[in-house]
Amino acid sequence: MNEQQHLETLSDIKRIMERSSRFISLSGLSGVWAGICGLAGATVAYLWIHSYYLAWDTRGSYYDADYAILRYKLIILAAVVLGITLAGGAYFTWRKARRNNLPIWDATSRKVAVNLCLPLVTGGFFILGLMYNNYEPLIAPSCLVFYGLALVNASKYTLTDIRYLGITEIILGILNIFFLRRGLYFWALGFGVLHIIYGLVMWWKYERGVNAEG
Repeated sequence: MNEQQHLETLSDIKRIMERSSRFISLSGLSGVWAGICGLAGATVAYLWIHSYYLAWDTRGSYYDADYAILRYKLIILAAVVLGITLAGGAYFTWRKARRNNLPIWDATSRKVAVNLCLPLVTGGFFILGLMYNNYEPLIAPSCLVFYGLALVNASKYTLTDIRYLGITEIILGILNIFFLRRGLYFWALGFGVLHIIYGLVMWWKYERGVNAEG
């Protein structure tokens, strides 16, 4: 066996070990889709909030009922955006796994799910507590920080690039603490723009050549 064959064998072994220890079926298009959904949701929320304050200024008085309606609408909007984002992300990930003949649900993907969900579930209950106590300005930075922690925690079992996205989300959430009344803009930047940039970079690094060949 010559040196070239040795190198090819080592490369094959490395690929097999990587596939068995890391979940590599995440698609960059999932990130782009998540970013588009995030920006769309932030835009709708901005229009609703703007209309709410416009009506308040026109009336010259505050009504608890109007605020309660806005609050419920934003909660429903967040749930819908989350559902659409997860559905699209699952589809793009499934498509990439099928193209590469990789399992989408195995021991490694389960580790990713567990490590991702633990900070997310914790953050979800923390945010519910904030809402219960009417600390709405802290919701956006909390979402960014806990989401970033979830990505960093899950990055041990998937592509390392996700760690950098997670760290960026955490930094953005911390910055948002100092600009609490600008939470929607930080939300749009973190869940919208950053996801699109991350998704495009991931697609360019790992999928562009495969898609071109396909």
